[in-house]
Amino acid sequence: MDLKKIFIEHARPTNIGGQAVIEGVMMRGPKDIAIAVRKPNQEIEIKKEPVKGISKSKLTKIPMIRGVIALIEAMVIGVKALTYSAEFFEEEEDQKKGKFELWIEEKFGEKANDILIYFSVFIALAVGMLIFIITPTLLIHFLKTQTNNPVILNMSEGVLRIFIFIGYILLISRMKDIKRVFQYHGAEHKTIHCYESGLPLTVENARQFTTLHPRCGTSFLVIVMVISMILFSMIGWPSPVVRILSRFILMPIVAGISYEIIKWAGKSKSKIVRFMSYPGLLMQKLTTNEPDDQQLEVAIEALKNVLVEDEEADLW
Repeated sequence: MDLKKIFIEHARPTNIGGQAVIEGVMMRGPKDIAIAVRKPNQEIEIKKEPVKGISKSKLTKIPMIRGVIALIEAMVIGVKALTYSAEFFEEEEDQKKGKFELWIEEKFGEKANDILIYFSVFIALAVGMLIFIITPTLLIHFLKTQTNNPVILNMSEGVLRIFIFIGYILLISRMKDIKRVFQYHGAEHKTIHCYESGLPLTVENARQFTTLHPRCGTSFLVIVMVISMILFSMIGWPSPVVRILSRFILMPIVAGISYEIIKWAGKSKSKIVRFMSYPGLLMQKLTTNEPDDQQLEVAIEALKNVLVEDEEADLW
């Protein structure tokens, strides 16, 4: 892994970020969010809307708190972007609404779509907590017959959580559609690297950059797992119920710390940052694939639509 290609010497520390969606890329800038999707007819469809809601709150300026806000907001925006991109590829018979969706529309009217989005985020969080929080701590509980050392037990739980995460990524990466999404993920990173390097946003320029980026959401998740491993070790090894509750209570703190680290990694090129970023960068080798020129073109269109005239507005 060539870290010089990841931590580019004279790169601008921009806060523009993105996400791969189905046959497209979502980019978020200081004022706007843009989703670019390559439709089945090969045209690129752009959806652009202003950043609003809690993003404009002063809470987003407060360290630690902004990390929790950013995580929840990223999930909401991400689900909306995925839902939008999926609409271009749904078959007619798949567009029939289920009873639950029809009931939500009847009860909430125009707000039904927002309700469904937040419900999807809630389900995603619940499933994530079940797989990556509750399951590891319950499985490692059986090790208590071998040792009572809380540090060993907590560290073992953390290692198991990481292996479950890696196994999950390896499993979904075999799916054809996910491979395409991972290619767009790589296109997103290459395009942001190109912009941060100050080069014109062209396919030729973006192509030369790496698919790995220090501010990636994959790296954020790896940092979350490492920080949680350290923080959970400080509270001992209580009963399973107390242990699970403590994990839920401490997760906002873990998210806050992790966000500050990933934010720091986005603008620092110190050896400490490179060392801390390395595990996440390794994980990105699983979640990003080399994109083709058409995918880079889509990512570039998304990024161009969130740029602002004030070049300082998107800096950390």
